[in-house]
Amino acid sequence: RNRLVTPPPTSPSDLITALDDLGIIYIRVDHPPVYTVEEAERLVPPLDGAPTKNLFLRDKPGQRHLLVTVGYDKSVDLKAMGRLLGIPKLSFGSPERLMRHLGVEPGSVTLLAAVNDRDGAVEVLVDRDLWQNDRVKCHPLVNTATLSLKTSDVERFLESTGHPVRVVEVPGR
Repeated sequence: RNRLVTPPPTSPSDLITALDDLGIIYIRVDHPPVYTVEEAERLVPPLDGAPTKNLFLRDKPGQRHLLVTVGYDKSVDLKAMGRLLGIPKLSFGSPERLMRHLGVEPGSVTLLAAVNDRDGAVEVLVDRDLWQNDRVKCHPLVNTATLSLKTSDVERFLESTGHPVRVVEVPGR
């Protein structure tokens, strides 16, 4: 009996190679692991760009998956977000679901993880306020480094993975 083999997630070094292949210039800093915005503020060296917060969400039946990226200081109203998108029961995806769809662990969620969604199962949404910045900060698939990238380059990278960015007014609390 044939079993479908899922390709392994992209490694951080393969991600950097993909950025280089696209001619995307980035600034990288390495740091201790960070799991929260508060830890990032303390442990990530100063770096140009808007800090981000990434939410991996799903609908109740688990048919729709979303990667929502906002500015690090925005508290997202999930109920209002669900109403905006027509998804009544929006909740956080499990660590297993996160690994299956984006190939990263909690604490390492990043816009760049769309590279691992080879089936196009995850919709990428970015908050309009965040997207107005010239540069944003993203983890390169691990939470022990941060990249500063031009917003236009992130958009180009995401399009190369088959994930056009949907810019929305993410409701805050």
